[in-house]
Amino acid sequence: MSKPGIPTIKFTKLFINNEFVDATSGKTFEVINPATGTVLAHVSEGDKADVNKAVAAASKAFSRNSPWRSMTAFERSQLMQKFADLVWEHRDYLAALESADNGKTYANAQGDIFASVATFRYYAGWCDKIKGTTINDDPKYVTYTQKEPIGVVGQIIPWNYPFLMLAWKWGPALATGCTIILKPAEQTPLSALFAASLIKEAGFPPGVINVIPGYGPTAGAAISEHPDIRKVAFTGSTEIGHIIMEAAAKTNLKRVSLELGGKSPLVIFDDCDVKKAAQIAHNAIFDNHGQSCCAGSRTFVQSGIYDEFVQHAKKLASQIKVGDPFDPTTQQGPQIDQDMLDKVIGLINSGKQEGAVVETGGERLGTKGYFVKPTVFSQVQDNMRIAKEEIFGPVQSILKFKTMDEVIDRANSTNYGLAAGIITQDIDKALLFAKSVEAGSVWINCYDAITPARPFGGFKNSGVGRELGEEGLKEYLEVKTIAIKVGI
Repeated sequence: MSKPGIPTIKFTKLFINNEFVDATSGKTFEVINPATGTVLAHVSEGDKADVNKAVAAASKAFSRNSPWRSMTAFERSQLMQKFADLVWEHRDYLAALESADNGKTYANAQGDIFASVATFRYYAGWCDKIKGTTINDDPKYVTYTQKEPIGVVGQIIPWNYPFLMLAWKWGPALATGCTIILKPAEQTPLSALFAASLIKEAGFPPGVINVIPGYGPTAGAAISEHPDIRKVAFTGSTEIGHIIMEAAAKTNLKRVSLELGGKSPLVIFDDCDVKKAAQIAHNAIFDNHGQSCCAGSRTFVQSGIYDEFVQHAKKLASQIKVGDPFDPTTQQGPQIDQDMLDKVIGLINSGKQEGAVVETGGERLGTKGYFVKPTVFSQVQDNMRIAKEEIFGPVQSILKFKTMDEVIDRANSTNYGLAAGIITQDIDKALLFAKSVEAGSVWINCYDAITPARPFGGFKNSGVGRELGEEGLKEYLEVKTIAIKVGI
């Protein structure tokens, strides 16, 4: 497509056993364009009956002599590469779907598709490199381990990075040989359904991937509770993570991996270039409209440069152009829906009421769509809601600190532990902070330095398990130990 804009919606039905089908109930739900508040499409609403059909298809595809299980690792890799080729071929259309569906800028959506293709290619390269070990603990035995796919897996993804989170989930699951039931977020199902069409076009056998749009309490719950699903991978809120883990425990003790919320600290020392640090901190919170689990949402600035930093932060935020995601000059689109708009505005108002200073923004923008003015708060205290709760919006909270010991304790004073960052020219400070902070990823003099090869996940209430890298494969593998008695 030469000029980006709202694309034609091609697929709106469930994808089960390589076919697009209506929901058993016949129900549909509206998918809204968050930039305008208008309806983009009506999508089939899957529920427990549809999840049961998808699990049956995935179980058949995983059976011992099925085409999928009979493939060599090289053949599986080739299928994944073919799928990645098709995603790249349709990258402009997929980016347009993401912008229309999610509200992120078209340029950001293009970046997500590029990163998704890189993820698929990375995991395609792992297919024939998954191996066990030999164990020489007793000369009377030959003992070895074998890595095997865990089986049918359920995957529940969020709305903030719809296609990228699909790639993070599908990549390791396919590389290991699992079969999949995916539930995209009800706000953003369109790119997942188009991806399903490319799975079929690439030549994946029926049942390997199934896509069930629907709501969390129905389709999501059915996946979490299903006795024939061996593992659930979820990205989303900590609240829902607790529900999924409880459901897994109450049913078949299925394995669970969770990538959940965050309230990540970015600590800036006074030995840095203040202007450059302000830009890194700006990107850390305002990227993707602040709708990122690992956003640097607590900006700690050392007291000697605090006032100068605030002025830089205010200038950067006030210059952000908010508007139509398809306008190439737009830097920030809308929040995802009315609920999130209300949440963000509510937390902004709490910051005002609790005494933080609004340097810029602090209110809704316009009445059409779900836009929020980029907001910077100074004089933020640790006990304020904007310093404790995940806002998930374009709101920077700038806190003041004096010493390393103080800021480490304050950075760790949260139930979250997804990511953290530090900006300093002192390597001792950087390494001490990296060693001491409770976070799954620590970025030094940068932020959001994520690639397919680098494991990603959280401490504490930010999650269980890891995605990406070799660690991400382990979430989809069982280890079998085989011992052979010698000389019997």
